Amino acid sequence: MNERYARQEALLGKIGQDKLEDTTVFIAGAGGLGSPASMYLAAAGIGSIRICDMDVIELSNMNRQILHTEERIGSSKAESAKKTLEHLNPECSVTAFSERIDETSVLRVIGDADIIVDCMDNFDARFTLNKAALDLDIPLMHGAVAGFTGQATLVVPGKTPCLSCIFQNAKTTTKTPVLGAIAGVIGSIEAAEVVKYLTGTGNTLAGKLLLYDGAENTMEIFTVKKSPRCPMCATL
Repeated sequence: MNERYARQEALLGKIGQDKLEDTTVFIAGAGGLGSPASMYLAAAGIGSIRICDMDVIELSNMNRQILHTEERIGSSKAESAKKTLEHLNPECSVTAFSERIDETSVLRVIGDADIIVDCMDNFDARFTLNKAALDLDIPLMHGAVAGFTGQATLVVPGKTPCLSCIFQNAKTTTKTPVLGAIAGVIGSIEAAEVVKYLTGTGNTLAGKLLLYDGAENTMEIFTVKKSPRCPMCATL
């Protein structure tokens, strides 16, 4: 047993831990959600992480984007994430992409990943990831935050509703206020869901939507259904 993972291998078993080591995860976004999600996945022993973010670090990121430090302001978030994650766990191999996720780049940056983690801040990019997940037939773990609230769901192509089913008319607002700890909660949930899905441990959010309200200290989970008119997954 690798002593680094001893406390969780007792839960996941050696087969489960080996599965994490053999997995490549693509993380879209190295910001408020991508920080806790990527750090906990790296710490858990994911063998390879591919992380993409086109932005550079700003001072206003510091309240929630814990992958980064003030000394790195002005540098690439993706490259900063790579430094932090490989320092956190040298056994995790990290590939950084400092570019926009769109229809022309998405399949290339996802590469050979086994699962996608949506840590984006806009629905244009999320729907691009959603389509890629359906095309590649790999799961998509979605998370989003705004203010004191957050949400999460796991999309499994052919088995669950996709993001287009659930959020058909979703719009993105810019510069949404958010408490850093709320991003920490949802990003941590994303990481836990990925580990559970990969290892077959516990019940996941596949086919369910989790809604978290940090101001009221409530968490609700709803069953979601596929839309027969969904333009992305109706034929799956």
